[in-house]
Amino acid sequence: MTSNSTGKIFKVTTFGLSHGTALGAVVDGCPAGLDLSPEDIQIELNKRRPGTSNITTSRDEKDKIEILSGIFEGKTDGTPISAIIRNNDQISKNYDNLKNNPRPGHGDLCWKEKFGNYDYRGGGRGSGRVTIGHVIGGAISKKLIEKYGISITAHVIQIHNIKNEEKMSLDEIKENINKNNVRCSSLRVAKQMEDEILKHKQEGNSVGGIVEIIIDNVPLGIGQPVFDKLDADLAKALMNIGAVKGVEVGLGFDSALITGKEMNDEYYIENNSIKTKTNNAGGILGGMSNGMPIILRIAVKPTPSVSGIQNTVNLEENINSTIEIEGRHDPCICPRLTTVAESACSMVIADHMIRAGFINPDKI
Repeated sequence: MTSNSTGKIFKVTTFGLSHGTALGAVVDGCPAGLDLSPEDIQIELNKRRPGTSNITTSRDEKDKIEILSGIFEGKTDGTPISAIIRNNDQISKNYDNLKNNPRPGHGDLCWKEKFGNYDYRGGGRGSGRVTIGHVIGGAISKKLIEKYGISITAHVIQIHNIKNEEKMSLDEIKENINKNNVRCSSLRVAKQMEDEILKHKQEGNSVGGIVEIIIDNVPLGIGQPVFDKLDADLAKALMNIGAVKGVEVGLGFDSALITGKEMNDEYYIENNSIKTKTNNAGGILGGMSNGMPIILRIAVKPTPSVSGIQNTVNLEENINSTIEIEGRHDPCICPRLTTVAESACSMVIADHMIRAGFINPDKI
């Protein structure tokens, strides 16, 4: 069986396939009384939908949301919120040669061997398109936690070997990422990143990168100190995004290079609140939020669908073979993945906020 649900109280179950009739999500555990409209979800879906620029796949899906239940007179009513997005622009014939020839870098072989009956068209349930369900759940959870002053912002800080090292305030980051296709906070570096993506696209190749997520204004004390640590749950949510191969919290792997005196974030009081002079821990200590901004970074691999002939095996004949991938694919998934990363994190934060008692589980 596959695991298609996440969360303990704020629970999201996703469904659908890349080339199926529709994709969607059922969100259970959202308190009643939250102002929620289809437009609230559509805004987030528009950020991740394909065909919006020359650095994304050309698949032309409008990803129009249809809400089936859970909202009455513009507010959540405490019952499961179900929503779907219909597929309209799939070209399944492009995947006929994949039936018995698993693509290198994809999960085809694993799906086929584990389940036997595998819908290989567009990657089926293993496609990045299934993150539509993440974004539906994320849009609702984001609307919920925003009522409590929490914001989640993901931005691209590296594409291949192009790094953005410019330091900006959170407000500047939020403003600038909407001004370029790469969703980078520096407009200058964004142009370099876009050029890098297009260069490899022209060669039939792809590139990866690094996305940073900033979760601001989380109250002190959410998360559990042994199992269900906040950083563990956030890392799991981010690793559950197909293209993610690594997660850092705070200083991350660089913490291995410094001493304890350098690593420790010293406390001070400002306006009757306890703060830290630095934020090397990334806003989480002992598995719980410490009141500082939560800083996460994820390593995103290059899209595995690239042009040219690649070596593989024919599962039906049990022989070596080759494959040439057709279809429409992103030369770099990082820009669209920012919205999915925000969604993944917002679902975790909403769930923990309810579990810790900061949000009433019944009604707003």
